[in-house]
This record gives sequence, structure tokens and C-alpha cells, in this order.
Amino acid sequence: MEQEQVQKITKDTTIGDIVEKYPQVVDTLTSFGVHCVGCHVSPFESLEMGFKGHGLDDVKIEEAVKKLNEVIGNSTKQEQKEEVDLSNATLTVTDKAAEKIKALIEQEKKQALRISVQPGGCSGHTYGMELDDKSTDDDIVIEQKGIKIFVDKASMEKLNGVDVDYVDSLQGAGFKINNPQAKSTCGCGSSFG
Repeated sequence: MEQEQVQKITKDTTIGDIVEKYPQVVDTLTSFGVHCVGCHVSPFESLEMGFKGHGLDDVKIEEAVKKLNEVIGNSTKQEQKEEVDLSNATLTVTDKAAEKIKALIEQEKKQALRISVQPGGCSGHTYGMELDDKSTDDDIVIEQKGIKIFVDKASMEKLNGVDVDYVDSLQGAGFKINNPQAKSTCGCGSSFG
């Protein structure tokens, strides 16, 4: 006799709580057409409100809740799987981006730029960038063009093959990440799925 799985997510759970506590379900949320997991309203909306706002009926909502809880139940098994080989992982920095990173590192008296991927954003994941002084045992340290970049292994799985550029245009200036692994991106360019 199978033991019934306790639901960790219900239709009343807020989207913000889901993304924070169970980031492994972001892809599943987006597969049901809810791509705004990082928008300004979603952290306060219940799952039911968010799904109904995207045109899903009660049957689809129950199906989604069941699937989300299955993903959480299976995540322990997935965490035990073999680590992905990142020994040949690449991340390329353009000359313009390297110059800007070097200037920022010198100005802030830091050692490296840390690039990460977090759940959220309109398409499921967002890029994070910050200056940092220390790498961790979980980091891959990339040295290119006179700069260092720290990327944690989980983020590197999603960043493998990216090009980091710095764009200065009439619309504004900032770092731009060209990610060949991204299946979808939002209009602002800071979120991908």
C-alpha cells in the first residue's frame, strides 16, 4: 500500500513562497504558462490567483499543484544523481566587458566579478552579478583578459557557453549575457528560461 504524499504546495501557497522554498519547480510553473514568477505582483499572489490570471481553470490548477508536488518529491532523488562534468565548461568575456569589469574591480577594491543564476524573473531564471573578494569550494574560477570571474557550479550548468559583453548605447549601458542555452528570454533581457 502506497503512502500518500503530503502536499507541500497547495493552490493557496503564494508564488513567492514557492519560488523561494522550492526553486526546482520554476521550470514546471513556466511549463504551465506562468512565466511571471519574478514579476512584482507574483510574490504576493496565491498559486490559484496566478494561474487564473493566466486563464487556467480549476482542473488545470489541480493538475499543476499535483505536478509541482511530484517535482518536489523527486528532487531529493535528483540531488543524489551524479554531478555534471563542468571541466570543459566555458564562459567568454568580450574585451569591452573585461575593461569594464577590471575598472569596477579596481574602483571597489574587490578581486572578482561573481556571476550567478537564481530562480525568478519573467522567464524562470535571472542573472546575478556582484563584485566579490572570495571564491568558495563550490566555485569555478575563470581567469580571462586580466580579470577573475567566480561562478558556482549550479549556476555554471546554466551559464556554460555564454558570452558576457558590455553594451553602451542610447538606451543605456550595462552587461549583456548571450546565453545559447536559453530557450526563452524576457523583453528586458535579464531573465531566461
